[in-house]
This record gives sequence, C-alpha cells and structure tokens, in this order.
Amino acid sequence: MMKIRTKFLLFMVVIHSVMIGLSFYIFQENRIYFIVSEVFILLSVFIAWQLYHDLIAPVRLLMTGVDAMRDKDFSVKFLKIGKLEMDMLIDVYNGMVDQLRHERTQQEQQHYFLEKLVQTSPTGILILDFDDHIANINPKVCEILSTPAEELIGKSVFDFDKVLLQAISTLKTGESKTISLNGIQTYKCQKSHFIDRGFPRFFVMIEELTAEILQAEKKAYGKVIRMMAHEVNNSIGSVNSILDTTIQLQENDSDIKHALEIAIQRNDHLNYFMRNFADMVRLPEPRPEKVDLNELLRNTIRLMEFRASQSDITLNVELTEMPFLISADLHQLEQVVINIIKNAIESIEIRKLRNPDTSLAGLITIRTSFKPKQLVIEDNGVGISPDAEKQIFSPFFTTKENGQGIGLTLIREVLVNHGFQYALKTNEDKLTAFQIRF
Repeated sequence: MMKIRTKFLLFMVVIHSVMIGLSFYIFQENRIYFIVSEVFILLSVFIAWQLYHDLIAPVRLLMTGVDAMRDKDFSVKFLKIGKLEMDMLIDVYNGMVDQLRHERTQQEQQHYFLEKLVQTSPTGILILDFDDHIANINPKVCEILSTPAEELIGKSVFDFDKVLLQAISTLKTGESKTISLNGIQTYKCQKSHFIDRGFPRFFVMIEELTAEILQAEKKAYGKVIRMMAHEVNNSIGSVNSILDTTIQLQENDSDIKHALEIAIQRNDHLNYFMRNFADMVRLPEPRPEKVDLNELLRNTIRLMEFRASQSDITLNVELTEMPFLISADLHQLEQVVINIIKNAIESIEIRKLRNPDTSLAGLITIRTSFKPKQLVIEDNGVGISPDAEKQIFSPFFTTKENGQGIGLTLIREVLVNHGFQYALKTNEDKLTAFQIRF
C-alpha cells in the first residue's frame, strides 16, 4: 500500500508539471508573462515543500511513538517545537505515555504482589489451563500432595490416582467439597474461575481443616474426660477410704482382707487409667527450638535397645550423614518417637505370639532422608488391616486387645500441633511404616 507522503509528493509533482506545461504553452510568445508564471510556480513548489514538512512531521512523530509502544517502551517522550498543532499532538502523546507507564507499573506491582501472595499462602492453590492441565501450583499444594511441582505441572488432573486430585477433577465451578484422607487429614476443595484473554481459567483452593477438626474433637472429648476424671477420682477416693477401714477391721479373715486389697488395686488402676486420659487433654502447646533429629533418634534408640533385645528385635539405623535440623519441641517429639518404636516392638511381639514357628526375625528400621525431608520408622510386625488403617488415628481407637487408644491419639495431637504431616501404612511386603514429613 502506497504511503501518504509518497502520494503527496506524486500529487505535487504531477500538478506542478502540468502547471509548467500549461504556462509554456499559453505564454510561450509573451516572455514576461511566462517568467512571471514560472516565478509563481516556483513559489508554489516552495510552499508545497513547506506544507509537506508540516504535514509529514506529525505522521513521522506518530510512527516513532507507535514503534516505541510496539516495543513496550513507555519511556519515549517528545519536546514541544513551538507549532500549535504539533504541540497539541505532543501533549496528547506524552500524557498517554505517562498513563500507560503508570498503569504498567501498577499492573506489575499487583502481579508481583499476587504472585507472592499465592506462593506464601497457607492455602493450596492449583491453577488449571483451558484443557484441565495443571498450569501452576504453589508450594502448599506440593506439600499436601507430597509431590514435587515438576511432576504435576503440565499434566492433567485426570492422569493421577491421588484421592485429592481425583476429587478435584469432579468439581464444578463454584462447587466445594470436603475430602478426608487416611480417616484424619481433612481438606476443603473449592473450584472457581477468572477470565484470561477472554477465556475462563479455573483454579482450585485447597484448605486444610485437619487442625480445626481435631481441635473441635479435642474440646468435645476433653470436656467428657474432665467430667469423668472428676467423678471417678472423687468416687475412688471415698471407696478406697472405706475399703482401708474395712481391711483394718478384718484382722482374722485373711480371704476377705486379700479380696479388699485386690479391690483397692483395681481402683488404683482405674484412677491411673483416667489420669492418662486427663494428661492427654492437658497436653501443653509445643515450645519449638532447633533440634537435630538424628541426635534425638540416637538417644532414643539407646533408651529402647534393651527393651527391643528382650524380644530378640534388631534396631536398624539409617540416618543422614549431615545433621537433620528441624524446629520442634524436643520433649514432645522424643515422646512421639518412643511411642512409635514401642508400638513397633509390641506389633512384632504380637506376630511372634500368633506365629511362634516362624523364622522371621524381628526388625525395626529407623531412617531419615532429606529428599523428601522425612522420618520413617518401619517394622515387620503384625501389620494394619485396610479397614483399621482408615481409622487408626481416630480418638481412642485401638487394635490391641487391652489397648486404651491413647498412644496414637497423643502422637497425632503432638504432630498436628507441630504442623507435621504423618501417615501409618502397611505395604505389599507386610512392612508397616510410620512416616513423618517435616
């Protein structure tokens, strides 16, 4: 397509060529008129040349501004040249560039703020593209799914067998769903959308409700336990006082005296049982400090080695070479590790009682790793059935014949208060692993 300045120059050349030809044809016999006409033609050429510059200059200015905008360079501004129309055009352009630069800076700041907000959000945020492929995620999603970002981004939510992603794939826009994993970890997933370049883009927010649900449960059973402990302690104190008095009066009847002593012992056992429940309710808030988990494990293993050797159980230790530093309450975490190893020992002892002829030696493996950052305590005990696995961390649930269901409840309380992820599963090789991720 022919440019405006080319059309203007072509038009002026044609016009002045015709004027020169007509002047020569009309005034060829009258030299004075011919010279005068030629002077006017030259004056017209000069004026046309000036008009050319005055008209083309704004176009060139606009093209320079257009090129700068095309390159997204909003720093180019023009100075006034003293001509009314040009100065008005320059004012409009400079004002437009200032506004665009301000809006661009504001947009970048908002985008940076939003990116930081998404990345540091305690809520998991998963953004999908037009084809339901995972376009972006924040670190919380990786933590919840226990999967690195590179294994998730670019893949469809339908490609995974993870319970959480399968639930997300069935969500409709504006719909929310509460999903429970392992019978205890609970998440609320909500799907929504925003418009990107005229097309809807979907995102899912994953909010962890585990701590809130556990807190509500703790308040509920804590109130019941405190009431029960109060009534039991008051009753046992009175009953034991009466029994002691009765024993003192039964000087000759040894059978009755022995029976009364057994009754007092059972009352004391019941009192101890209730104190365990009360201690669980009164579990203090953790006081985090920098702890070398490897050192804690070495000390705990030395404490539990004698107990394990009595049942012919080997403690296999596979710790990282470098210190494994975490932020945790040293005493509470030490009690958690002791309880887990104790449960593993008891599980192996139960297996040996059920299968006394087996040649399988008892083995407990304590392992730490940085990728992922976790502690795994694995045993070859009796294992956990799939049904029990779903409710193993429910309050007061136990698979032992005379168990109280307090140990795992305490472990759960401590780990949740620290914000650590945990799981207890039996794999295909019949090895039961307690996994804690930091």
